[in-house]
Amino acid sequence: MKRLSTLLSVAACLAGSAHAQETSVALPPVPAGTIAAISDGDFVAQSYANGVLAPREAEYRDVLSILSVVDGKLQRAELPVSNSVTAAPEVLALTADGRTAFVTERLAERTEDARLVKDLRPGNRVFAIDLSDKTAPRQADTQKIADFPEALAIDPSGRRIAVVSNTREASLVQLITYSGGRFGAVETFDLAELGIKGTAGTPRGGVTATNVQWHPSGRFLAININTQNRIAFLAVDEADGRHVLKPWGNIVDVGADPFVGRFTPDGRFYITSDWGRDFSATDLDGRIPDRRSGMTVIRFAETAAAGEARHEKVENAESDIAAEGIAISPDGRLVATVNMRTTAFPPSSSRFTREATVSLLSLDPDTGGLAKIGDYPFEGVLPEGATFDLTGDKLLVTVFQDHEGQKEGIGAGIDVFEVVKGETPSLLRRGRIPMPHGLHHVAIAQ
Repeated sequence: MKRLSTLLSVAACLAGSAHAQETSVALPPVPAGTIAAISDGDFVAQSYANGVLAPREAEYRDVLSILSVVDGKLQRAELPVSNSVTAAPEVLALTADGRTAFVTERLAERTEDARLVKDLRPGNRVFAIDLSDKTAPRQADTQKIADFPEALAIDPSGRRIAVVSNTREASLVQLITYSGGRFGAVETFDLAELGIKGTAGTPRGGVTATNVQWHPSGRFLAININTQNRIAFLAVDEADGRHVLKPWGNIVDVGADPFVGRFTPDGRFYITSDWGRDFSATDLDGRIPDRRSGMTVIRFAETAAAGEARHEKVENAESDIAAEGIAISPDGRLVATVNMRTTAFPPSSSRFTREATVSLLSLDPDTGGLAKIGDYPFEGVLPEGATFDLTGDKLLVTVFQDHEGQKEGIGAGIDVFEVVKGETPSLLRRGRIPMPHGLHHVAIAQ
């Protein structure tokens, strides 16, 4: 396993953009062969409050960043890839071998005349990025999919991508094969035809799918329906050279607004981060809750007893205000959520806070019991995505941008937390790796 040992360096060279950058941040090593991170250059944090896109003169870009070590120095290679922070963090996924990244776009990149969020066109593409040379990532292929893709996931084999999209007419699951650097045909499944329906007088009957995850076996999918506070599971089979999706067991009611979720590494449990937004609100103040978000643990039934699988909700827990991203350690014993709190509010707002937090919880791998250890604050605006490293010794957290006058003054980046092991684990923040503006997810692979 290759180590990004130069994170220990006092002067790590971040190359690959128009200008090489130097930083004096001293950080512990992060075991990984590939670190990929995605940034949205169209938005600033205030775009959520005022609907105005990033200023043109800032010259921000939608970009995929790849970190690697070359000649003992940390290098950052960049490739322009359209993406949007308005989706769940799960718009980026890596194959297990770290040789391919997949990215999708909920909203397309801004056109020359776009000034407001409402001017952005719906996204409808998924991109495959060849990382065989991490210092020179290249776009291998692009596939057109349904409008407004919300999240994607790659199956354990690295040969199938699942994407959920929410058009005005339907919520869809799309399966796409990937082999030899090329996408196959898109197979599209309407969730309503799989029993996931709504009766509300809103688009799609009130059904919105925000997250899709593969079970570690590659035989099942989990779908988060955040507007209905439900999780649906689907079995994935093949017949006559095509995929067949069927409902697998019962749909499980969870906490309010289960935006994202993850299977544990052994596949025994599915854990959701229940953000708790008010979708009837018309402004940021009304939509973002002033109470802590929740989490739900579901025991997943991989086999069907008496002819039907029966999933069971076994635990609820609290995280912190406005929890979005979720990460589970490689041994399945620790869970972390990234909590934006109210960092995205204008500084003039009475609800504005400078500090976001990471919540750390312990998970009992046998019972699914989830117990909160603590909240760990850090300065930064709109943190969303996170991942543990390959050993579970570090937690990487994305920061979209910094506050004006923030003491570190290094802008967007990956905050590195050390996982302090022991009877009661904890987190210790070690510093920030500078990254392009708009960072909203990070992924690690071999």
